Amino acid sequence: MSEFFDLILSHLPWFWVGIMVVCLIFEAVTFTLSTVWAAVSALLMIFLSRTALPLRWQFLIFFLITIILMIFTRPFAVKKLRLGRVTTNVNSLDGQEVLVVKKISKFEKGEVKAANGVVWTAIGEGSEEIPKGKVCVVSRVEGNTLVVNEK
Repeated sequence: MSEFFDLILSHLPWFWVGIMVVCLIFEAVTFTLSTVWAAVSALLMIFLSRTALPLRWQFLIFFLITIILMIFTRPFAVKKLRLGRVTTNVNSLDGQEVLVVKKISKFEKGEVKAANGVVWTAIGEGSEEIPKGKVCVVSRVEGNTLVVNEK
């Protein structure tokens, strides 16, 4: 075991290169912006390991830089990259014209067909009845029901 640690201590820059590569591979697989900061820290540690700084201090600096990067830059990066937001076809329906395929009344939901051919459950914005065959405009989406106005 002592030989292993001696090997690491004699090749510290390569140790940090290995840490950086492992972190980048993990980040490429998950893309959660969690290990990329450790990879950046490891890159800095490659240069710092060329000094006479003991390994325990290198680890401490590595963890501090990683934590500081995660706290101060991750929220900004997540916001700019829009991670975690899954856009669906529902988001594109606002303002779109749809065709009523089943009558919409005050007390009964109807059905409308979107331009992409998908049939949605729909209700009217007001209390008016919208007959089959009319073209309407989607004003908003409530769950899986479109709220429409007659055009």
